[in-house]
Amino acid sequence: MPGPVLLVDDDRDLLQLLQAQLEVAGLASIGVTTAKAALQELSQKEVSAVVTDVQMPGVSGTELCARIVRSYPDVPVLVMTVKATLDIAVDAIRAGAHDFITKPIRADELVLQIQRALQMRELRGEVRRLRRTMVETRRMGAMVGASAAMQKVYRLVEQVAESDASALITGESGTGKELVARALHDLSKRSAGPFVAVNCAALTESLLESQLFGHERGAFTGAVSAQSGFLVEASGGTLFLDEVGEMSAGMQAKLLRALQEKTVRPVGGASEVKFDARIVAATNRDLEAAALAGTFRRDLLFRLDVVRVELPPLRERSGDVLELAQHFLQQFAVRAGKPVKGLSPEVAQKLLSYSWPGNARELQNCMERAVAVARYDQLTLADLPPRVSEYAAPATTVAPAARVIVKLAEVEKRHVLHVLDAVGGNKTMAARALGIGRKTLYRKLDEFGEK
Repeated sequence: MPGPVLLVDDDRDLLQLLQAQLEVAGLASIGVTTAKAALQELSQKEVSAVVTDVQMPGVSGTELCARIVRSYPDVPVLVMTVKATLDIAVDAIRAGAHDFITKPIRADELVLQIQRALQMRELRGEVRRLRRTMVETRRMGAMVGASAAMQKVYRLVEQVAESDASALITGESGTGKELVARALHDLSKRSAGPFVAVNCAALTESLLESQLFGHERGAFTGAVSAQSGFLVEASGGTLFLDEVGEMSAGMQAKLLRALQEKTVRPVGGASEVKFDARIVAATNRDLEAAALAGTFRRDLLFRLDVVRVELPPLRERSGDVLELAQHFLQQFAVRAGKPVKGLSPEVAQKLLSYSWPGNARELQNCMERAVAVARYDQLTLADLPPRVSEYAAPATTVAPAARVIVKLAEVEKRHVLHVLDAVGGNKTMAARALGIGRKTLYRKLDEFGEK
């Protein structure tokens, strides 16, 4: 938390009570009795949030709220009111207050409202940071993300890009395997050569053979002229075999021979043709399991899997979700000619909580849809697909151990670290999910030996 909570009320007894309640919850606070004193504190100290009474002598809470929103837009303001002055509280909301709390104030409600306001402040800051650093963020080709998982991918791609060794890219559908293949090509000494991509799952065996190896005129019905195959066309560059795990057994054998001999025989041809292409393959299947089951040739797997690049699913790189979302948003906003600039805090929070089973491709489609229906310069929850906007994250539970007895302290450590990882390292969100204060979370992390 960047600073204490500033409490403003002309009732000194209430101020002391509220400060004591916040202290129990682990929240530091400053209490003042006038709007003038509140503005002075704001000018001298970094305050995380303001909680102010609506009806005060001199400058009212509504006017104070308007001044804070105008001069300190990053500081959320909560207004306190009794039911009789609810209309005044609504005016404060219109002036920019985050929310209001009715008196008499319950300690748990006050703490929860402040935590929500602080979370929204943090999300707004994160969204602004993404806008500022989008161009500066380290990327490789069209890949986006600065998470530890993606940094590992970047390092491996840099290390092997210059090699001519075959590469196998694995990962779930929608994780961006073709982007990695293009990065391998663009960073290689073959970058000036062609990048040729073929989806092995989209073609029949005979058509795939013709596409890969080429054919002679008259080799089959419709072959009105000779055509070189992708292996030859990719000479001097890279051939990307997407969904290579869907290739038939017959094509696997033919491809293996071509890769071993570095030559191909076009369909209907009588002679071999040399080629010089680096092979990069991708699959979302477990090819080791397929080899054991006899549906994928083990020798072809060895030939393709010289260097393996494993792409993590988006749920394991949640720290990249907002950066990817902003990246896609900018792309589609420019394409659609719409002045959509960013994500509202509510949208950012929902994107972080969603599980993204379709990975980055699903997030991309989500942003395309959101930009298409957006009416404001920031995306709102109404712009998101219902499966995302209505998503409720399942409660985190600790699975019962089988046979292994684990100490309670170890169970607590695993649970806390799991929740922290699930929210991409965001300590405010982790503390809220765990139902504890940030100070308590920091203390536990110190006990665990985690920074």
